[in-house]
Amino acid sequence: MPTLFTRILNREIPAEFLYEDEHVFAIRDIAPQAPFHAIIITKSEIPGLADVEESGDHLAILNAAKTIAAEHGLTNGYRLVINQGEDGSQSVPHLHAHLLGGRKLGWPPG
Repeated sequence: MPTLFTRILNREIPAEFLYEDEHVFAIRDIAPQAPFHAIIITKSEIPGLADVEESGDHLAILNAAKTIAAEHGLTNGYRLVINQGEDGSQSVPHLHAHLLGGRKLGWPPG
């Protein structure tokens, strides 16, 4: 069964697309944790960070984050977060990263 993110990619579930290339796509988060909050998702259904290979679509997440941040004026900085597994608060078993910005982000995050 396709993941939630694959269903969004296939346009079966509506979302605001912010970016798309041959490896990844990005959507605006429906429950933003910062003024700007995008989710960058691999087109391949990789369950999580622990499952990545040495090469593949997941490498495009970093380039997409840099591009999206520049396009949305996050010139003072941003945070890129990848949750892994239940204890890491990963809610969808499909590799994705959260791009957060638009305000000063505190530390520690969780």
